[in-house]
Amino acid sequence: MSAFAFEGRTALITGAGSGIGRALAHELGRRGCALALADLRAERLAETAAALDAPRVTTHALDVADRAAAAALPAEVEAAHGGLGILVNNAGIAAGGRFEELSEAEFDRVMDINFHGPVRLVRAFLPLLRRAAEARIVNVSSLYGLVTPPGQSAYAASKFALRGFSNVLANELEGSTVGVTVIHPGGVRTNIATDASTPAGADAAQVARERKQFEKLLRLPPEDAARIIAEGIAARKRRVIVGNDARLLAMLERLMPVSNWSVIRRLVR
Repeated sequence: MSAFAFEGRTALITGAGSGIGRALAHELGRRGCALALADLRAERLAETAAALDAPRVTTHALDVADRAAAAALPAEVEAAHGGLGILVNNAGIAAGGRFEELSEAEFDRVMDINFHGPVRLVRAFLPLLRRAAEARIVNVSSLYGLVTPPGQSAYAASKFALRGFSNVLANELEGSTVGVTVIHPGGVRTNIATDASTPAGADAAQVARERKQFEKLLRLPPEDAARIIAEGIAARKRRVIVGNDARLLAMLERLMPVSNWSVIRRLVR
């Protein structure tokens, strides 16, 4: 089977203002995709768009937690590009802190953006994707959609949910013209740690220590992550593990599905 072709297709990328989303915009643009870029932060989105080399670029202000905005976006993209070939659900946030420290609102906000947002966009765009000769849904989960570190209850829950949704969706769409790829990036050098919210009552010194430790693990350049993701899409892979750390921990999770954290904790230290 020939590779999934990027040339002449339109890709919608959420969270395109920075990190993996911005790097993917550059990567897919170089591969011949027209781009519809969405992000909540207009200034970051404008910076991404200004630096791109792509056949056509449009920008769309979007909070993926906004139901009405998500439902209206397909009409905007179709009007601007005539259709859609690739939907990349990349937008996401993190919230540090133990489960007992997180308020219900903080927990729900992470779930709404990281899980319900992609579900909304898949529901909204699936009719448009079905009109393409071939299309791909790309959902960006995480290493924390494979393993479960303390202090990441909301983030891991959202990414495990996105992984499960993606796998079911892939099974349901098998044999159709729409394929599904779920991405599990490891430590990619993005703003996710600095942008992460923290519980109001959390110990500030402890939060600072955990954030510093987490930032040390963010080593892979986002450009390298984008290349790996694009290669996975081209190969029509259902799952793409990004980074040596993610591959190692994915293997460990398969070997030790219950007790892997005892080993991971020693490796991190």
